[in-house]
Order: sequence, then structure tokens, then C-alpha cells
Amino acid sequence: MSGGAFDYKQYHIREIHETIQGELEKMGKPKSKDDLYGNEEYYEKYPEELNWAIECEEVVNTYKTAIELLKKAEVYVQRIDWYLSGDDGVESFLRRLKEDLEKL
Repeated sequence: MSGGAFDYKQYHIREIHETIQGELEKMGKPKSKDDLYGNEEYYEKYPEELNWAIECEEVVNTYKTAIELLKKAEVYVQRIDWYLSGDDGVESFLRRLKEDLEKL
């Protein structure tokens, strides 16, 4: 069966935590030409807009916490999905859940 009890929405959770991770990774780095929206004069006036913002430590830590929690949520949804869909029995559900959480 391969799941489907939640219409594969666990992959939306993955997309969210990967997007947040991407935000962390680009902090302080130069924006690509595609990400720039102003003209040259604008960037002369606001040169800080040439780079992605660097968030304060509290925001960065909050992002990291969110990523961790979302990864756990993704694992729980995936394992429960397979259990409800009949792909896993009780023993394999609990074993795989534990194994997947330990991998995080």
C-alpha cells in the first residue's frame, strides 16, 4: 500500500523544514540577481539589501528548534501513515518509529 492515509502530507512537513534550513544557510550571503528587485541606485542607497539578512541569535535558535520538531513530526506522520494503511503491524510500527527517531 505504501501509505496514503494522510494524502502524503508528511512531505509538506519536509518541505517546510527544508525551507527553514535554507533560510538559515543563506543568512548574510549575497542575493542572486534573480533575488534582487531594486535598481542600481536603490542598492547604492541601501547596500545592506544586497545580502540576505542575518537574524539575531534568538531567531536562529528558534528556527533550529522548529527544524528539529518538524523533522520529528515528519517521522511520526510517516510511521503512523504506514501503520494506518496496513503497511506496518504494531511491532514493525513501533520498531521503525524508534529507529527513525534515533536517526535524527
